Amino acid sequence: MENNYYFESFDGKKIYIHEWVVDNPIGVVQIVHGMAEHGGRYDLLAKHLNQQGYLVFANDHRAHGKTDENTLGYCSGNIWEDTLKDIKLINEYYKKKFFDLKYVIIGHSYGSFLMQAYITRYDGIKENLFDGVILSGSAKMDGIDVKLGKIIASVGKGNSPAHLIKKMSFDAYNKKFKEGIFVSSLIDECERYQKDPFCNFVCSKNFYKNFFNGLTKLYKKEALQKINRNLPMLLISGEQDPVGGFKKSITKLYQMYLKLGVKNVELVSYPNNRHEVINDISRNEAYKAITDFLNSVRLLKQ
Repeated sequence: MENNYYFESFDGKKIYIHEWVVDNPIGVVQIVHGMAEHGGRYDLLAKHLNQQGYLVFANDHRAHGKTDENTLGYCSGNIWEDTLKDIKLINEYYKKKFFDLKYVIIGHSYGSFLMQAYITRYDGIKENLFDGVILSGSAKMDGIDVKLGKIIASVGKGNSPAHLIKKMSFDAYNKKFKEGIFVSSLIDECERYQKDPFCNFVCSKNFYKNFFNGLTKLYKKEALQKINRNLPMLLISGEQDPVGGFKKSITKLYQMYLKLGVKNVELVSYPNNRHEVINDISRNEAYKAITDFLNSVRLLKQ
């Protein structure tokens, strides 16, 4: 059963929540969605996890979905930092409500970078906030593109669309494929994304300025040292995903966590799949990998 509502955040802003409810849940899954999309796009995954007994919810981030439906791509303030605060408050709310259940957060694309930051700020296990993390469509994003993007986003009005950055990212990704777009190798999924009124918009310069500034802090030594080495992590990616560097950059991220000493981290990648493995040809395999991870976390004694 789906139950949608608005959650009041730290500054009074109303954050839209998509919630897929089950009776007597065996665990809780929080989904942190990607850029230029919204939480409702995870309906099929959520319903699959409902069938396995998990309660699932996803909020629409600031500048996204029904949280900012009249100003898609833009809102005032530091969108990156404020979104992290939203995630924390929503995390605390659900963990308090389901304190006796294991709790896993799935971050996709932009959401995965938010989660990369989140685990350097909060020790989910020690603080009893979350018990495992899945990063989907992610990468180790520390190249020259980040510095260049930050400079470009700083020029002009903050509420203006960042067309040049979109051209350098989304449009450049799409050009790598003869059919469809980078989202999926399935044409119907590409069309579903493109026709969704809450998807495929151009984010603002303010959004990207905050985003790139957040990325520059992700891999600093003092931040990485705060990650709990006992945190179970699953990295899931399509090998034809340009965001993940066609497996190169997601592998670098995986190797970074291994080098840090994270004890329970796994990388699962799927050939011929693009950015959204839950919406591509290996959807069923991806669903199984996610469900297996959730079940393994549920059985862990921490």
